[in-house]
Amino acid sequence: MKKFYITLFLVSLSIIVNAQKTAITGNVKDSKTNELLPGVTIIIDSKNGITTDINGTYILDVEAGKHLVEFKYIGYATETENFTIKSGEIKTINQSMTTSSSMLDEMVISAGKFEQKISDVTISIQTIKSSMIENNNITSIDKIISKVPSVTILNDQVSIRGGSGYSFGAGSRVLLLIDDLPMLSGSAGDIKWNFAPVENIEQIEVIKGASSALYGSSALNGIINIRTAFPGNKPHTKIIFNSGLYNNPIRKEIIWWGNKQPIFSGTQFSHSRKIGNFDLTFGGNIYSDEGYRENNAAERYRFNINTRYRDKKIVGLSYGINANMMKSKEGEFLIWQDGDSGVYIPSKSFIQQKDLSWLNIDPFIVYHNANGNRHSLKGRYFQINSKNNTNQNDRNYLYFGEYQYQKHFKNDLTFTSGLTGSYTYTVSDLFGNKRHFASSGGIFAQADKKFSLLTLSLGARYEVFKMDADYDNSDPVFRAGANYQIAEASFLRASFGQGFRYPTIAEKYTITSAGAIKIFPNNDLRPEQGWSSEIGFKQGFKISNWYGYLDVAGFWTQYHDMIEFTFGQHYPDSLKGKPHSFDQFFEYTGFKAFNISNAQINGFDITLTGKGKFFGLPATLLVGYTYTNPIDLDVNRDSLKSTNDNILKYRFYNSVKADFEVSYKKVTAGISIDYHSYMINIDKAFEDTIRWADGKPIIQYGKPMMFLLGLKEYRLKHNKGDIVFDFRISYQVVENSKISIVVKNLFNREYMLRPGDVQPPRNIAIQYALQF
Repeated sequence: MKKFYITLFLVSLSIIVNAQKTAITGNVKDSKTNELLPGVTIIIDSKNGITTDINGTYILDVEAGKHLVEFKYIGYATETENFTIKSGEIKTINQSMTTSSSMLDEMVISAGKFEQKISDVTISIQTIKSSMIENNNITSIDKIISKVPSVTILNDQVSIRGGSGYSFGAGSRVLLLIDDLPMLSGSAGDIKWNFAPVENIEQIEVIKGASSALYGSSALNGIINIRTAFPGNKPHTKIIFNSGLYNNPIRKEIIWWGNKQPIFSGTQFSHSRKIGNFDLTFGGNIYSDEGYRENNAAERYRFNINTRYRDKKIVGLSYGINANMMKSKEGEFLIWQDGDSGVYIPSKSFIQQKDLSWLNIDPFIVYHNANGNRHSLKGRYFQINSKNNTNQNDRNYLYFGEYQYQKHFKNDLTFTSGLTGSYTYTVSDLFGNKRHFASSGGIFAQADKKFSLLTLSLGARYEVFKMDADYDNSDPVFRAGANYQIAEASFLRASFGQGFRYPTIAEKYTITSAGAIKIFPNNDLRPEQGWSSEIGFKQGFKISNWYGYLDVAGFWTQYHDMIEFTFGQHYPDSLKGKPHSFDQFFEYTGFKAFNISNAQINGFDITLTGKGKFFGLPATLLVGYTYTNPIDLDVNRDSLKSTNDNILKYRFYNSVKADFEVSYKKVTAGISIDYHSYMINIDKAFEDTIRWADGKPIIQYGKPMMFLLGLKEYRLKHNKGDIVFDFRISYQVVENSKISIVVKNLFNREYMLRPGDVQPPRNIAIQYALQF
């Protein structure tokens, strides 16, 4: 019996000893503000990983012995610490982090849906900070996105490295995300730029290249991820007032407003605070613009709120609801009256007033534990209601949900997987006043492994799609990438990614007219498919008082079954092969979406980003050059160089973006430059006269009929490309108060992007920012 009790005691002691937890715990905070930092990545011996919870605290199981712990966070320098721990010990390691002085240490999330140094990612990515948005008096987010090298926006439609042209507002090959959730309209699949909460943005990340493996349809050409900000330890309020006016253009004959120059003004505000375990952020924007074009005035009111509750009982659990709502009234400007004195006056055949209301509601729940497991469930309800005076009303509703599981394994391996689903329905006069439905479901996974000098990434996705009664199963898409550190600040990367985009309800079913321009439906559209690849080199540098990095990338993109609107006669079967009357000709002449283009786009871009001293004064610099060679392979399959005949429509060969800012005491001044070469190829129907099927021009009132009167002559006169300068200067009145003057189109250049859409003349705004 004595031996039995001794044995029982030893076994019990062994169980107690083994049950004793060996771990490190603590919190991570900003070294200057003492603000606790949620989401900091903590890695032991480059193996086990975890992130701090919503409260900036962590606990991580470790083995007894000597270890090295690393702390990594967006915008902060990586911190390391050696420690020794005994079996059964709970060791406290509190860490303070300082903002990074090296741009190579900048952290991004969008490339792998977890935090990575920008120098480690395997694909080209560019970031925009909130300060750049404020300094440039941005009231709609597209105005700052267009300053990113390799990015072009034509009348609200965005293109990265020449991946898109212009498609009359339907469909997007670039996916806009707000807090990792898609923000495209349900029926048209387009981006509503002024719906984004410009007053509450922490960072914008732009990925250049196909990203469908992680993000699905519409990420064929890349993604733009807007990340909103969470509250800090102290309540924070920001209010910005701005007011300005449009100057008279150089050509006096295009002034339509008489002696009173059009003005614009706005107010935006945001407030954030922590209330115990509850995080609250809300903000809004009021904006009014008389417009530099006749019938193009706009008014909008927007309000947003973000909430998050950090559960007291369950460590690592948080949940909340975010919402954004907007109402606006605006005049629509599609095409000019003529290319001479009427470039700022709309065609009398198309005058439209819109009354819009938008709403999104985003519930979410996130849980992560001490073992490196993270679960998130996010949803989005997105509603758009559009009314206008031309009987083209539209109501569409989008429901989206995503479950994501992420695991940080030993040896610095991160595995991300998830399920997505969406459902949209719409009732619109644009689609024959019929109700249409579209739904999709997808599954995705990606693994990212970091060795000492090498980072590898491999991902895949499978998605199914249904529109009304038609199913369309996509083939699996894959992406792979590698990044190798060849020297202390030298990184070589290569990537390959496949992508796809389903046709939108608008592209398949739109049947409407915009003045003399008619648009016809096409129920036979197929999904777009493609792939993109790149090889790039990023070199960090420190020269004298300057530091930053130079990034050079060569890219090659191939698209199959591109959807493009094509002009022609689209008669019903009952009229084909028969003589047509004048009325029938006009009834069935217009644009229709077709799968016509097999495209190849190659080129390179160079980006220089730096901070330093300019004659002893603090300064920042961003310069980017992009060359694209966009070829329509259906025109000439033997050509590897685009020409006037086979260049894809609405593209530029060359573009340059630059921004330079310098400070002296309380004064900061900056200048930005945007250059693009001449747009060689457009829809020829816009330049040519309207012709019968036999090619003869149609004569009306003794003159050949045209869609865009004077466009050909205007393009011949403005055929050298365009360079536009913006200038800004600000004065820090007191610590929390700043006044700025922002001048856009400094030299008052008259220029056009898409046909019939001449851009604003010089405009000057005064901005006052107050925060406390």
